[in-house]
Amino acid sequence: MDATKKQDVRIGFYICHCGSNIAAMVDCPAVARYVEKLPGVVLSRDYKYMCSDPGQELIQKDIKEHQLDRVVVASCSPLLHEHTFRAAVEAGGLNPFFFHMVNIREHDSWVHTNKVEATEKAKALAHAAIQRVAKHKSLEVKKVPIHPDVLVVGGGIAGIHAAMTMANAGKKVYLVEREPSIGGHMAKFDKTFPTLDCAACILTPKMSEVGSHPNITLLTYSEVAKMDGYVGNYTVTVKRKPRYVIEDQCTGCQECIANCVYKEPKFHDEFNEGLGKRKPVYIPFPQATPQVVAIDPKVCLNFRNGVLTDKCKKSCVTACGEKKAIDFTQQETVQDIKVGTIIVTTGFKTFDAKRVPQYGYGKFPNVYTALEIERLVNASGPTAGHVVMRDGREPKSIGIIHCVGSRDKKTNRWCSRVCCMYSMKLAHLLKEHTGAEIYSFYIDMRTPGKGYEEFYDKLLEEGVHFIRGRVGEVTDWAMSPEEEGKLVIRVEDTLAGYVRRIPFDMVVLATGMEPQADAQDVRRMFNMSCGSEGFFLERHPKLAPVSTFTEGIFIAGACQGPRDIPDTVAQAGAAAAEALALIDKGHIEQEPNTAFILDDECCGCKSCIPLCPYTAITFDESKKKATINEALCKGCGTCVAACPSGSIVQNLFDDEEIFSEIDGVLAHD
Repeated sequence: MDATKKQDVRIGFYICHCGSNIAAMVDCPAVARYVEKLPGVVLSRDYKYMCSDPGQELIQKDIKEHQLDRVVVASCSPLLHEHTFRAAVEAGGLNPFFFHMVNIREHDSWVHTNKVEATEKAKALAHAAIQRVAKHKSLEVKKVPIHPDVLVVGGGIAGIHAAMTMANAGKKVYLVEREPSIGGHMAKFDKTFPTLDCAACILTPKMSEVGSHPNITLLTYSEVAKMDGYVGNYTVTVKRKPRYVIEDQCTGCQECIANCVYKEPKFHDEFNEGLGKRKPVYIPFPQATPQVVAIDPKVCLNFRNGVLTDKCKKSCVTACGEKKAIDFTQQETVQDIKVGTIIVTTGFKTFDAKRVPQYGYGKFPNVYTALEIERLVNASGPTAGHVVMRDGREPKSIGIIHCVGSRDKKTNRWCSRVCCMYSMKLAHLLKEHTGAEIYSFYIDMRTPGKGYEEFYDKLLEEGVHFIRGRVGEVTDWAMSPEEEGKLVIRVEDTLAGYVRRIPFDMVVLATGMEPQADAQDVRRMFNMSCGSEGFFLERHPKLAPVSTFTEGIFIAGACQGPRDIPDTVAQAGAAAAEALALIDKGHIEQEPNTAFILDDECCGCKSCIPLCPYTAITFDESKKKATINEALCKGCGTCVAACPSGSIVQNLFDDEEIFSEIDGVLAHD
């Protein structure tokens, strides 16, 4: 006899048409008629939109009128609406876990082309659910308290905006940035498209506000080394690199820089993309926050191979005087921070143009990346905004190549979204600074934002030449007198229909956006997922675009995928809002589909402990048994499948429920 007959259960079954998403391939009324004959089923309905308010009210009404004690809904993915239907079941007076959902959209209608076969599959899946739900047990959602403090990882514009939003709402925020100053890539820009606003004028006030905000603890020159705990109660270990300067005592007077034994800047300036030089003691850029100098031990005479030697005259120490801010004995320190939520805004890195050797970057001195041009046209850049090439000449003709490292099967398939617009911005700025003849070589012009198409029209009016076609190569090989001493771009003009050779003084490569080099390490540290391209993966691209699969951890900005500044700021605000909602609620409700250990059957073999991806399992030495922290457990089931003694059981997925479901699938003929 069927297991459902042995239990006095009253099951209600509902199949959703989902408009035509399901009904176009599955005969929904036929499935409902099939299910109503199964043991334990007291009613079976089909309805066009079960997730609608009338659909949910129908479930609640039927629970009361027909004394239902189990409910099954066959519709779309549980990821979308399982919570919706559980809430409806609970509103009807049932324990929400006496509900089960069958996915007949993604698992059936969307993957079939034969309606008869799809309908039969839907019947089998429904039969399985009916037998399974009869075995469901009453479970309770656990509430975990939320620590009110927040950690923001990354101090670019996304991290700055998220931190300010949280801090202005009265929350304590820790902002961790690996560089000596916050600001990120935006701090290197001269203007922003399409309005040509000064990037520093927009960013600097926000940076200063972050640095002085009483609710923000700014930890620059620091990195997150480890994260432990669970949603609402994270313990984050932050590793702070030595600046060899005491931050609280440095006033930013920069006398130490002026009095360094190196009278002239000599070393590679990272902020200026290597186009300028700096001293061993330096501030990255004039608007840096905090306004605290840093000493580079790799080039400072007071160090050798990172070891203090005391061979320098230490004129910087003398210049610092009574402030005594310079401390060459500083060591790396470790700080533990307790927070309830985390917002990851680690940003992006630009594509390495040397990976496309045919464009000559690193070979020809007058081939530049877009970020290098940003520094050249900037008034605070290495040339004070005067655009001169590495050979000292001012360019009279400039070629800008789009999609370098983007939309290319050999490098990155994705569009980096910002390249068309920033290429046009640089075309405008270069023309403004030099009066040069500007050519832009593009595959497709993408201007989808507010005011973007108008900006493109503005460039056309300014006389910038746009040539549609992927550039084949950049060469210094001259085929005619006008090409002598020039860089020649060879490109197929797809609109004109022939191959062109155009000589230039300067070539600019519009490099795309890539995940940070350590994105995989960060992903593992915060228990996040990455997409195939390496950017962090959101829980749902439409319904949960800033949430991750780990509760309490949110993402924003270009660490999730290529985006421009307005989208980044909007997303940072959304991530802050999600974190605020979690904190202000005071607790988080955790799904009860967690695993637990049957102590009497656990042999203490410890085989489950290294397998848990959430470090939820520990070993109790006093009992010689494994134990599971339900607050850390995410119900992945890895330990359940791996336990050799079968002593680990998972709520909602115990053997009786699973075997009943399998029997239901096999019972359908």
